[in-house]
Amino acid sequence: MAQRAWVSMFFHNRKTQLLLVNSLTFGLEVCLAAGITYVPPLLLEVGVEEKFMTMVLGIGPVLGLVFVPLIGSASDHWHSSYGRRRPFIWMLCLGVLLSLFIIPHASSLASLFALNTRPLEIAFLILGIGLLDFCGQVCFTPLEALLSDLFQEPDNCRQAFSLYAFMISLGGCIGYLLPAIDWGGSFLALYLGGQETCLFSLLAIIFLGCVLATLFVTEEAATQADVLDGPVLKDAPPKPSPLACCSCQLSRSSCLLQARHMMQALRNLCTLVPRLHSLYCRIPKVIRRLFVAELCSWMALMTFMLFYTDFVGEGLYHGVPRAKPGTDARRHYDEGVRMGSLGLFLQCVTSIFFSTIMDRMVKQFGTRAVYLASVVFFPVAAFVMCLSHSVIVVTISAALTGFTFSALQILPYTLASLYHHEKQVFLHKYKSKEEEDAARLDKKSAFSKGPLSSQKLPYQNGHAGSLFSSSSSSSSPPAVGSALCVSSSCDVSLMMMVGESDSVAPGRGICLDLAILDSAFLLSQVVPSLFMGSIVQFTQSVTAYMVSAAGFGLVAIYFATKVVFDKSDMAKYSV
Repeated sequence: MAQRAWVSMFFHNRKTQLLLVNSLTFGLEVCLAAGITYVPPLLLEVGVEEKFMTMVLGIGPVLGLVFVPLIGSASDHWHSSYGRRRPFIWMLCLGVLLSLFIIPHASSLASLFALNTRPLEIAFLILGIGLLDFCGQVCFTPLEALLSDLFQEPDNCRQAFSLYAFMISLGGCIGYLLPAIDWGGSFLALYLGGQETCLFSLLAIIFLGCVLATLFVTEEAATQADVLDGPVLKDAPPKPSPLACCSCQLSRSSCLLQARHMMQALRNLCTLVPRLHSLYCRIPKVIRRLFVAELCSWMALMTFMLFYTDFVGEGLYHGVPRAKPGTDARRHYDEGVRMGSLGLFLQCVTSIFFSTIMDRMVKQFGTRAVYLASVVFFPVAAFVMCLSHSVIVVTISAALTGFTFSALQILPYTLASLYHHEKQVFLHKYKSKEEEDAARLDKKSAFSKGPLSSQKLPYQNGHAGSLFSSSSSSSSPPAVGSALCVSSSCDVSLMMMVGESDSVAPGRGICLDLAILDSAFLLSQVVPSLFMGSIVQFTQSVTAYMVSAAGFGLVAIYFATKVVFDKSDMAKYSV
């Protein structure tokens, strides 16, 4: 008995919970770094041209731009016994595991369906790569929201996202190293297969262990106050209170109740898109400013990261990527690519270091100083890489950009959590609209005040508030069934019987705003991929990669100065 109590205390410990959540962060980044690094040669081997290969690699970010806000909003309004975030995390993790099976077995799967396997093999590869990139990157959004839910206090939140950035950098380091190992010649090849099969089997085992760790996360289910925030999406029928709903359940058959639940769910799904449109039109100004600064900063950093190896191979080593294998030009290019990969690896190592000390830096210098310093530092490093012809200087400059990478993984998300933790300060306009919507919903519903009407419940980011507004509660006369529970089965069925409308504007949860910030990261991958090739072709120099990255960095500095960091900025920028 004492041992079980110790185990329960261990898993409910704050640090243990933080490690359990971020273990999935580590697993996701290992799979993305290793998988996305290894798949371009696979595409080239099956005959996909380079120009189409870049389009394939862009499938995941483009789909993410469409579905990240939808998933973020749905997670904010989801009610289940497993909480709001983990059902979406597990669903996306299932897609990652499926992709890790499809990619190495594309040829075998194609042979099961057709005699001419090459076109179908390419199709399976594209499916697996798109699924890995999309599910892997989108899964970070509910994961970030889960961290924000569990660690709401500003100091705790910053520490949580510091470990989050640490795990991303550590996962990147291991993910970049795994494909470089000759797994085909190892003893594991006897059990797991060749190089591709062995690598992706190891990734699947690592990732599955990280996913299982989330089973022990004690995420709290959405509170009853979330009912006021908009239509509720459910993965299971709600559990009604015995006192409130026994008479309703006795008078209706279970089949009829299930049919009504299905109708309600379909109505909510149909209203999701127009509901998102209204949410986009009401993006708080503080989130909008942070998004623009994030977009410019990530565009600078991703322009550097996507094309750095090509810059080193062609610009510093004077290699030719299209030269025949075995020639001096091709050998120089391959050496440059390896040196560029070393620079990106050192960037991850630097990011790990700054992630461990980020909390101390913020306490010492403040969030504003650290964030602006990280944004200013990047264009300086990019200009050094443009002007220097020394491999050592360029590699050191590339490694030091890990400071910017670490800051962008931590500070914007802690700022978004701060905005939602202190809604009365940073989201006051939106909060007053929420209260108006709550009062309107209470007036429209035919339920009177009961035992829950005066109960103080937390909003989804920790604020206290009554379940119903005091004005509407005091003005509504008592009626039959006043003890009906909120969001119960009889609520739904009675509201549908009287024709209750769902026209109330939905609330804004933190997962939607984190999804908007993640959209900046996804968009930063799409834009450079579309235009940088044409820019380099026009200038006839790969130095244009670093010049463009520095230019985006200068623009990011301007918008970073417009970000709201504390209460004084609200009046300064007239937000």
